[in-house]
Amino acid sequence: MASQKSAGRDQLIEQLVNMPAIELAELVKELEDKLGVSAAMPVAAAPAAAPAEGAAAKEEKSEYKVTLKEMGSEKIKVIKALKSVTSLGLADAKKAVEGAPTVIAEAASKEDAQKMKEALEAAGATVELS
Repeated sequence: MASQKSAGRDQLIEQLVNMPAIELAELVKELEDKLGVSAAMPVAAAPAAAPAEGAAAKEEKSEYKVTLKEMGSEKIKVIKALKSVTSLGLADAKKAVEGAPTVIAEAASKEDAQKMKEALEAAGATVELS
């Protein structure tokens, strides 16, 4: 029986690994809603530290969340731009653009996030990095 559980679990993991990122994000959201839980990391209150040099001492973020806020008036151009900066197929890119606002990348590097933002904004979309 344990091997059946393991085989089923392995199949599920394989399906999740091969799922497009946008579908995986939607699945997580559905599971959160259905189970009444959140996948967000809990935030612990950290002791306040004295600022060393004000804003100049701020550490630069290493990962950014890229959110497509609005598609703008050039829907086809935005879909093509989204396809070019992600691994999404045509149908998934179209669904993401039409479903704006939507998260395009959860933890993109600064360079990747900036490239995505520039490409999508050049196509007429509104993008937010956070």
